[in-house]
Amino acid sequence: MKANESVSNFYPTMRMYTNFAVRNIKKICAEIGPREAGSEAEEKAQDYIAQQIGDAADEVKKDTFRLSPRAFLGWLRLSGIFLLVSTVCGIVNLFVFPQIKYSVWLNLALDVLIFLFIVLEFLFYKEFTDPVYPKATSHNTYCIRRAEGETKRRIIIGGHADSSIEWMPTHVGGSSFLYFSFAYPIIGFLYNIVISVVNLGAAQLNNVLLYISCAFIPSYIILILFMNYKVCVDGANDNLTGCLTSAAVMKFLGDNKIRFANTEVVVLLSGAEEAGLRGAKAAAKQHPEFRDGSVETVFIAMDTLRDYENMAIYDRDMSGLVKNDDRAGALLKAGGKLAGMDIPYAVLFAGATDAAAMTQAGIPSGSFCAMYPGPPKYYHTRDDRVDILEPKTVEKCLEIALQTVFLFDEQGLKTAYETDE
Repeated sequence: MKANESVSNFYPTMRMYTNFAVRNIKKICAEIGPREAGSEAEEKAQDYIAQQIGDAADEVKKDTFRLSPRAFLGWLRLSGIFLLVSTVCGIVNLFVFPQIKYSVWLNLALDVLIFLFIVLEFLFYKEFTDPVYPKATSHNTYCIRRAEGETKRRIIIGGHADSSIEWMPTHVGGSSFLYFSFAYPIIGFLYNIVISVVNLGAAQLNNVLLYISCAFIPSYIILILFMNYKVCVDGANDNLTGCLTSAAVMKFLGDNKIRFANTEVVVLLSGAEEAGLRGAKAAAKQHPEFRDGSVETVFIAMDTLRDYENMAIYDRDMSGLVKNDDRAGALLKAGGKLAGMDIPYAVLFAGATDAAAMTQAGIPSGSFCAMYPGPPKYYHTRDDRVDILEPKTVEKCLEIALQTVFLFDEQGLKTAYETDE
């Protein structure tokens, strides 16, 4: 059975559940506010959404996990400081101790650390810098609607409840300045390596190269100021849209007395996605039943559902380094077709969704987003408010999510689906 065949007034009903999602996004932003990873507000938002799902969920579970919320992107500030120190030490070395190359060895040591930050923290989301940052407790909340009989399949659909610390470059100048804020210091970093190697092999320090290195000082200051820790954004779109659209799926099932014979539906409201997918990583670790194969399981990350023309299935996640499950992608593709949309596959070239962490843990996962890949001006800025919500997009994404859930119940995970459009 298709989702649109489950109730007689399916399409008018979609508007009602879209209003449910938008209304509650507005209420969370007004009454709970920004939700930094590991904060009380993050947990309150999860609790509130679970309350709105109500008895459509047979059970609500909450797991806790520890993390260092500001470690994931804290490496940007550390890198800016290290590069600034390298440049200043090089100039001081030139004028005070020109015969001793202490700054060269310092530069190389700091360059190695920065390289590790980029590879481990940014590219692979490893907890490399976490030990030097304060700890906090975050939560994952699971709203579970059980199967009527024996559970043979499980679909987990959800979004992250936390919101991001503001990215200063995006707020100040949008995507163009954001790219510049990455490219400029990267060139400086590479130049720093070059002058370190040149000076290491030279008889004396090359003063011209060291003077040129001063041209990159502004870029290092940008890195230091990249994260505006004074502002945690509302995150109305990123990602209360994903959370409330997922909640609306379960609310629809509950209100219409729809219970699948052998498929369990789980809404996951994850914590700390903006802090390096820590919530999804914890979920995969704390729930081996999601990956042990005893129940056919798929995870669908719903993330930032705003820009109608930019709906996409991210089959490559985590800056393109993680390949999400082909079957999960095919499931979303078929769900989209049932909703009248030919959703393209795309590569998430920078950043990641919770699906990447689940995929890495061996859980078949897919990622669905509707966000201009620019990225848009509201991405991780104070502009991500309720007044830029797009109900039309939320409504279509809700329909796609429902079609995907019904299709999974009927056919499970496959590389190709019969949709009978």
